[in-house]
Amino acid sequence: MPKFNANLTMLFNEVPFLDRFEAAAEAGFKGVEYLFPYAFDKDALAERLDKHRLVQVLHNLPAGNWEGGERGIACHPDRVGEFQDGVGRALDYATTLGCRQLNCLAGIAPAGVDRGKVHETFVANLRFAAGKLAEAGIRLLVEPINTFDIPGFYLNRTAQAIALIDEVGSSNLYLQHDIYHMQRMEGELANTIAKHLPRIAHMQIADNPGRNEPGSGEINYAWLFGFIDRLGYDGWIGCEYKPAAGTREGLGWIQALAG
Repeated sequence: MPKFNANLTMLFNEVPFLDRFEAAAEAGFKGVEYLFPYAFDKDALAERLDKHRLVQVLHNLPAGNWEGGERGIACHPDRVGEFQDGVGRALDYATTLGCRQLNCLAGIAPAGVDRGKVHETFVANLRFAAGKLAEAGIRLLVEPINTFDIPGFYLNRTAQAIALIDEVGSSNLYLQHDIYHMQRMEGELANTIAKHLPRIAHMQIADNPGRNEPGSGEINYAWLFGFIDRLGYDGWIGCEYKPAAGTREGLGWIQALAG
C-alpha cells in the first residue's frame, strides 16, 4: 500500500491550521505537507511535528503574492533576486522542519515577455535552487499544473517538465507528479508514471472532476494505487484534494485500501 501523507492546506480545514497536525495524526497519517509554512513560526511548526510524530514531507518555495493571484515567480525575469532570496528562506524552514524536498512552482507566464526569456529565466533559477538545496541534502522538485485551474501556468505537461529537468542538468532536480493535474492535461497516467518513475520524487492525488477524494470521479484509483505499488514506488503520495463533505468523513477510500 502506498505511503499517503495529508496536505494540511486542503485537509482538516474544520480546525485552525496548527491544530491540523494533531487531526492528521489521529486520522492515521504519518506525514504532512502544505503549500507554504512562512506565515507561521518555524519552531512552532517543528514542535507540532515532533509532538505528533509526523514527517514534514514537502512544502513549496515562496511563490510571490499568492493571495493576490500569483502562482510562482520562477519564470519571471524581473523577479530573480526575489526568487533567490526565497530559496534561502525555504532552506531555513526546511532545515528546521526536517523537510527533505521542496517544490518550485513555475508561475504564470508573464504577459508581454519573450517566451525564450521566460524559459531561460526558469532554467537558470532551477539551476540555482537545485545547487543550493543539494548543499543541504534537500531535493528540488518541479510540478506541472493544469491550465484549466490556473490559466497560463508555464509548466503544464509531463514531457515539458522532463525536458526541462534534462536541460537544467542537475542530479538534484526531480518531477512532482500530480495525478489530478496530469489527468486534466494529458491522461495516460499509468504509462506516464511507469516511464518516468526514476525521475518522480513525489506524487499528489485528487479525483476529477471536482478535485475531491479518490473514488469520487473518473480516475480508477483502486487500480492505479496497486499499479504504482507493483512498480516499486517507495515515495510519499500527498492527499491534495478538497473533501466533499468533511475530511474525516471522506477517508473511507484509505480504509478500503487497507482492508
